[in-house]
Formats: sequence, structure tokens, C-alpha cells
Amino acid sequence: MTSSVPNNEQLIVRPLQHRDVDAINALVSECVARETSKRLITIDRELEQVGSWYGLKRFLSLLPRSYYHGWRVYVAQHLEEVLGLIQVSSLNSTRSTWRVERVLLNSNSPSLELLKSQKELGSQLLRHCLQNIWEARTWMLEVNVNEKNHLALYRENGFQPLAQMTYWQLSAELVAQLAQQDPDLPNFLPISNADAPLLYQLDCVSMPPLLRQVFDRHVEDFKTNLVQNAVGHIRQWLNGTDVVNGYVFEPQRKAAIGYFRLESSRDGSRPHKAHLTVNPAYTWLYPKLTAQMAQIVQKSLDRKYDFAPDRQVYSQPLEIVSADYQPEREEYFNKIGATAVEHTLLMSRSVWHKIKEAKPLEGLQLSDVFQGLKPARAPIPSRISWLKSISSSYQNIVRQKNIFSSKSNQLISTEKNNPGESFEPPRSGLV
Repeated sequence: MTSSVPNNEQLIVRPLQHRDVDAINALVSECVARETSKRLITIDRELEQVGSWYGLKRFLSLLPRSYYHGWRVYVAQHLEEVLGLIQVSSLNSTRSTWRVERVLLNSNSPSLELLKSQKELGSQLLRHCLQNIWEARTWMLEVNVNEKNHLALYRENGFQPLAQMTYWQLSAELVAQLAQQDPDLPNFLPISNADAPLLYQLDCVSMPPLLRQVFDRHVEDFKTNLVQNAVGHIRQWLNGTDVVNGYVFEPQRKAAIGYFRLESSRDGSRPHKAHLTVNPAYTWLYPKLTAQMAQIVQKSLDRKYDFAPDRQVYSQPLEIVSADYQPEREEYFNKIGATAVEHTLLMSRSVWHKIKEAKPLEGLQLSDVFQGLKPARAPIPSRISWLKSISSSYQNIVRQKNIFSSKSNQLISTEKNNPGESFEPPRSGLV
């Protein structure tokens, strides 16, 4: 006897509801226990807080889309049992590019004992998002290169490789060593909404054209409004993190040449994370920006745990990601002794939504088809139509003249051929 995914009539894929919180927490806890990727463990821990976010998420859904664009969670349910979920989020302000954050399946369910059944359910969750999120034109995701089952699932649903990512980890000892260096960045400035055009130009320069097209970012994506700031502070409070960001300004070219966003852990429960962007023509900024981030992490550690009995308990490594189109960054991390902890594959696919017909084609009659071919209004005379009418009337006049002249010529010729004949009146009858 083999188990399979329930029929489409019995399986329901719907948005998250508050009654699903307990089932989702149990599913996430099970996945965290057997997960080896720290990147996915971090995502799962944020997903565990969905109960705390539910009320705020419902409130934000009532606001206009320009104020907040966050994540969505869809649940696959069969007979009051949660079989799996999918978490997606938009990557830009226009909502043209979306990202699949996580796909979790309840492998303990009798309906999902076989690998084939798990793939079928995962495909149904993916297809539900691809078909129902109409704003999306491009979908992205990131998967570990060693997860063959997930790679097969995404390839079957049309995702193709885009870039290979490497997650680097700088140990606490290496961070302390880098913090002793002098970054010497006199033009390092904090970020505000006025700097959005500079950051947008830097983002475009740092990526290949294909990735630039896929991400589809605009100047508005580098600005934050009041709602986004409030949500960001709530997320930092729940996760126990501090965020510091800044960029390096080039005064001669009046452009941003380097940028980083550092998310440091307050209680030492998770690694510090950094997002680094550097202009390819200024690769000498890698040591300086890394030293700047190391100093920020070290100062935060000194300020909070200076009197702690064992500071090493609170020391956490620093994680930075690099792509295969950034060879200088990977070379620098290898040089300083960073450890490559995970290799992932960035995948994407495009989506074109079909426009539904107002009437089914089978029900259309021939008269309805002809009705659509009729002109909507009477034609308006134009200069060309007047010229056509004048030319046609002129041709008619010329044709009549030619006919009259030909007949007159025939009469003249007959008179010349019979010169002796004269007119004789009739012999009888009135004249």
C-alpha cells in the first residue's frame, strides 16, 4: 500500500490563520532539530515568531501597499491537518520580483511518507504562489547545493540556476584581530533617504546585467518610510539584534563606492550578519570595510560584556556572503583565513499570467464574431477622401467627353462616305 498526496478536492492551500500557529511551531521545531544549515535555522527561528507577528501583519495588510511589503505564509491543509507551508516575500517596491524563503513539509504525516508525495505537495505549494500572486513577474529562491531533493523539486517547477553563493564565517578571534586595524575611511557616512540614488547606482554597478534585471530594484527600494522603520525596530527587538549601516562616498565622482549593513546580536545567541556591496573598481575597500565592521562588533561586545566573567560565551562569528561573480571578495576571505560554511545556488524563473477570456470561445456565435468586426462609428471624411472623390468625378467627365467625341467622329465619317444622299421627307403623314 502506497501513500500519496490527497486529491485536489481534499487538499486546501490557503493563507495563514491564527489557529495554525501551534501546528506551525511544531513543524518548525521539528525541522530545526534535523536542519544542518545555519542559514535555514535562522529563517525557521523567525518563522517560529509568526504568532507574535500575526496581529501586526493583519493590521499592515489594511494599509496601502506602498507603506509595507513583507512576507506571506500559505498553509497546505488536509482534513484539519497541516501538511506543509510555504513562506514568500517581495524583494522590491513594485512587487515584480518575489522570493521563496522556505518550504516546510510535515514528513511525519502518513500522507507524506514517500518522497514522491513530498515532491507533489511541494509542487502544489509552489504552483499556488506562482498562479495567485499576480504582481510577480520573476521568482527567486536559494537552495543548498547538497540538497538534491530540493534542487530536483525546484528544477521540475521551472527554476534555473542564476548564481552560486558562498557563506563565509569569520571567527570571533579573527574579528578581534581585524578590529585592531585602522580602516582609514574619512568619507564613511550614515545612510538616509537622501542617499537612495547613490545606493541605487552602486547596486546597479555591483551586479551583472542578468541579476540586475531579475532583482528589478529602483530608487524607492533604498528608501524607508515610517511604517517600515517601525516594523524594523520591532523585528530587531524580537530577534535581539542591532543594525548599523553606512556607505563610503567618493567626492570626486560624487558616487557611493562601498556599503555595508551589519546586524549584530545583542545576547550572543546567533552569529552576526553583514551585507556588503562594493564597486568592482574599488576592491581595495574590502579590508577597510571588514575592519570597520569588526570594530563595530568589538565595541558592542566591550560595551555590553566588559564585566562578564567569560566574554567568550557571548562571542559570535561574523557571517558574510559572496557570489561567484565577485572573485576579489572570495580571494580576500581566503587570504584572511575565513571559513566557507555553506554553498548555495541562487535560482530564478519568470512567470507570465494568462488573461482570462470574458466569454468562453465555445459559446461564441458567428454573429457575435461579425459584430466585433463592424466599425465602431461612421468614417469621418478626410483630405484623402476628398481627393479621391474629385479624381473620380474628373475621370467620369473625361470618360464622357471621350464617348461624345468618338460618336461625333463616327457621324462625320458616315457623311463623308455618302455625299449624294439627301434628306427626303416621308411620302405620307404630317411633317
